[in-house]
Amino acid sequence: MKARITESKMARERYVELRRILEERRREILNEVQEKMRDVRAEGASGESKGVLDAAETSEADIQDDIEFALIQMKSETLHKIEEALKRLDEQSYGNCFECGDEISERRLRALPFAVRCKDCEEAREIAEQRARQQSQRRSAGFLLDLN
Repeated sequence: MKARITESKMARERYVELRRILEERRREILNEVQEKMRDVRAEGASGESKGVLDAAETSEADIQDDIEFALIQMKSETLHKIEEALKRLDEQSYGNCFECGDEISERRLRALPFAVRCKDCEEAREIAEQRARQQSQRRSAGFLLDLN
């Protein structure tokens, strides 16, 4: 009976700690996104009064805008992953690998709190994706050679 109470207390403490980590990360990212958006708005407002830009300046500004947009998009995707992790935490399925069902190491979850796969399954998935990309590139190269 005492062991079950201790186990339950440890599970509750782990839940609280993991929730704290996820919520802290969510706050950090939200602040970063809001700051980026304020910067973009401020630059837009001040840029209108700068006058006419030449082609190089316009191109550079467009590239910078694309980079800013990509960063905001990445942060948004990370926020979505954190929201999903918080949902799994509430459903008590958080911390289990989607592929093999084993528990994801606490060290991995601390480093990547929204991880959905254990280290081994994630590495296997990355290797499979890399092989698929290489095969696709070979097919594309072969197709181009067939056209000649």
